Amino acid sequence: MTASIDFAPLIAKAEELGKRFALTARHYDETGEFPFANFDALHEAGLLGLVTAIEQGGLGGGLTEALAVVSAIARGEPSTALVLSMHYNQHYSIRASGKWPKHLVERVTKANREGVALINAAQVEPRVGSPSHGTPPETVARRIGNEWRITGHKTYATGIPLLRWISVLAITDEPEPRLGSFLVPTSADGIRVEKTWNATGMRATNSDDLILDDVAIPLEDVLDIAPASEGIKRDERLGAWYFSLVPAIYDGAARGARDWLIEFTTSRAPASLGAPLSTVPRIQDGLGQIEVWLTVNRRLLRSIAEDFDAGRPFGADAAAVKHTVMENAVAVTTLALELGGNPGISRDNPLERHHRDALSGKAHAPQNNLIRTMLARAALGRHASSPAAVLEPVPVRPHPQPRLAVVGRG
Repeated sequence: MTASIDFAPLIAKAEELGKRFALTARHYDETGEFPFANFDALHEAGLLGLVTAIEQGGLGGGLTEALAVVSAIARGEPSTALVLSMHYNQHYSIRASGKWPKHLVERVTKANREGVALINAAQVEPRVGSPSHGTPPETVARRIGNEWRITGHKTYATGIPLLRWISVLAITDEPEPRLGSFLVPTSADGIRVEKTWNATGMRATNSDDLILDDVAIPLEDVLDIAPASEGIKRDERLGAWYFSLVPAIYDGAARGARDWLIEFTTSRAPASLGAPLSTVPRIQDGLGQIEVWLTVNRRLLRSIAEDFDAGRPFGADAAAVKHTVMENAVAVTTLALELGGNPGISRDNPLERHHRDALSGKAHAPQNNLIRTMLARAALGRHASSPAAVLEPVPVRPHPQPRLAVVGRG
């Protein structure tokens, strides 16, 4: 974090925008249109440069500030928040990873200063799936003269209608293949978008397929390239951005569900009851359980963000937080639907949309079963590598006799 900047007004602005975005969220959900106007508003508020380095015209915010902004936007319109979180993830990588060439840093950050110029990564493929499973991509970069020619098929290109650049994971066709991320402008010849996004929730993200057909970029426009035999090298600390911001989006959807349920139960007073639904013990117990889940989520997400910004270690805790927050978000919206009854499942109300959005979080790699496997193997590994200690028991001794006489009743 940067002490010279007061982020409180910006976070307050994000909270205001989240409420405004909620007013049109139903429209974007029903039509599947991309929320262009929301990003115009984010740019006007200065929020697209929140985490960009100060020397590059940004505000230099940390993960704590990014988490607050993404959470506020997600509470109103999660699809917008997901695209924004990916933009933040890339811009913090530009600032801190040390992997971005100077000319690309200037190109991307200059455009971000001047207007809406979003960036995201494209890594998942139809046959290979996510690179988190360890299989190299089928997207190929061929070196021809002073250019890379890239051909491949990527899925889930979130935010593609408004992306200016895409960091494309590809493998070279060299005798000793290399693996790297290539910065591809979406205006390049040979790029085509297939409208494949027809998900149950998060419909406005427009996470369509990206087809690259012999797309040419300069040789120097590669971000990080190394022998393919080494696999993908991920910065575990920077991974905290993904493991915090992505679950925060679905936590935001759950908070939207909670907000609707409170409004509904306090304003609805059935004639047979003669009082608002919020006075019913079962409703109060359910709302209390929802508050427990959301409190846990808030505390967990904040702890990872604060640890990251302070430089404290957190190891695999970030992955465990993603797992827990995602599960809690789904639990919140599921219980809210149960408590909301028929009005809760009506498409005239936002609760069923919040539930569909929360369920969508389960699709983000690594899935929860992989996180559990990773944590289990780490625990087993620690056990195997720790020599069995020979412990001496604490000696047992009789309780000392009281020094004062005990006087009984009678």
